[in-house]
Amino acid sequence: MSLPFNAFLSRRDLLNLAVAAALLPRAARAAAAEGGEPFSFDALTDEMRAAAGRPWAPATPPESWWGDLDYDGYRMIRFRDGQSRWQDGPDAWRLGAFHMGWLFPEPVRLFDVTDGTARELRFTTEDFDYFGTLAGKVPADGELPGVAGFRLNYPLNRPDRSDEVVSFVGASYFRALGRDDVYGASARGLAVNTWVIAPEEFPRFSRFYLSRDAGSATIHATLEGPSVTGAYRFAVRPGAVTEIDVTARLFFRDAVEELGIAPLTSMFLFSGQNRANFDDYRPQVHDSDGLRIVQADGDATWRPLGNPEKLASSYFTGPTPRSFGLYQRDRDFDSFQDPGARYDLRPSVEVVPQGDWGSGAVRLVEIPSALEANDNIVALWVPEAKVVAGDSREFAYTLRWGDLAPDWDGPLAIVAATRAGVGGVAGIEALENARKFVVDFRGGPLDDLPSEAPIQPVATVSGGHLVSATLERLPEGGDWRVVLDVTAEKDATVEIMLHLAGFERTLSESWACQWVNA
Repeated sequence: MSLPFNAFLSRRDLLNLAVAAALLPRAARAAAAEGGEPFSFDALTDEMRAAAGRPWAPATPPESWWGDLDYDGYRMIRFRDGQSRWQDGPDAWRLGAFHMGWLFPEPVRLFDVTDGTARELRFTTEDFDYFGTLAGKVPADGELPGVAGFRLNYPLNRPDRSDEVVSFVGASYFRALGRDDVYGASARGLAVNTWVIAPEEFPRFSRFYLSRDAGSATIHATLEGPSVTGAYRFAVRPGAVTEIDVTARLFFRDAVEELGIAPLTSMFLFSGQNRANFDDYRPQVHDSDGLRIVQADGDATWRPLGNPEKLASSYFTGPTPRSFGLYQRDRDFDSFQDPGARYDLRPSVEVVPQGDWGSGAVRLVEIPSALEANDNIVALWVPEAKVVAGDSREFAYTLRWGDLAPDWDGPLAIVAATRAGVGGVAGIEALENARKFVVDFRGGPLDDLPSEAPIQPVATVSGGHLVSATLERLPEGGDWRVVLDVTAEKDATVEIMLHLAGFERTLSESWACQWVNA
């Protein structure tokens, strides 16, 4: 199963959970090891191609005092801001590190790349503060074999403050922020056999090569796993929407049952259509509320996320899409009422493929969860062509992180809200084995149409039966509302698609839903 990323980086920002302490200004330690080696992406690619021809040799965690750290112990370690690397550079970037221990037993090595030369960055216990029971137990200036990962800071929100923009820690996980966002959804370098019959693998980034200039940073990484090796390049451009151009060059030791490209991970606990099992004062709890796919022909699909009773998986097949991603479309504080978590500020994450990825499917996995600490949503691209031993693949795409608000003035109306409840006549008569779905559409060509315009809902139901579909324009706000009643046999899995049409064309994005009549 997928690792719960937010279980080890708290939704209240685990990085700031350590006891606050006054950090004495101090000069950073020498950032680079003596000497250095020539570096290029092509050379790194050749190295990882050769590594795929050798048997897999997993990293062995070193025996150490931090090997027995639990969650509480790991919280008591904090990187010293005064020890940030790159403080002597002409740009505004700052590099910090995460300590090894708890879920991160294997060392990750960091290298600074300047003028085509890579020099390893060394870290010791002097680079970290240790609180609580760890204070006094950690050897002074003890050399560390590596770190768990790193973070990059930049003046994202204010010119006088260095804000965290992107962090890489744990397997191949990373996440980023747009302006005024707080951490939410995350990404991975690669997914291998995610929730299929074959065991899932978690290849890891083992080395990072980092460089920067005044407005961007470039990260190269080595990926290593039982079935695959890879060379990656991430070009990070911070802004209101932070963009990361990704190039992944992959080499396979073994066949892979299902490959996941540009995988995204998020959390969805409940919202208006599925809060019956949650006795919570907050109206909604989620990092993302929907999957949106823009197909090659421009048609768009909006799939509201859910927290199912049992594992759910959906495939949206076709040629390379224009984009897909996990979105936090609802960004109104009143919808969440959580001043601590600020779910209204969680970024949307969009994948924009570069070049032709061929045929395949955007896959959505929804994992049952009772806790908001668990990331239970996965979205990824599954290539149609199967991977066999000896294969190599290259994929390029751009990740966009931030407030990706819908284009209400675009060519298609947008799904503005989804609600659900028991089927039948609301408040009067329930319909057995039925579910009612209420979908509001807004914007695009609908804005200028009168209530009597000749448009109609177009609904298809697979695995169940459509009882009724009605459409009306709401008196307040001008949204167009579709109400569907759907019935199904007990334990049936029902797939529903809905859009608005008129004037011999499609007028809205398609709304998609999976309902299991449990």
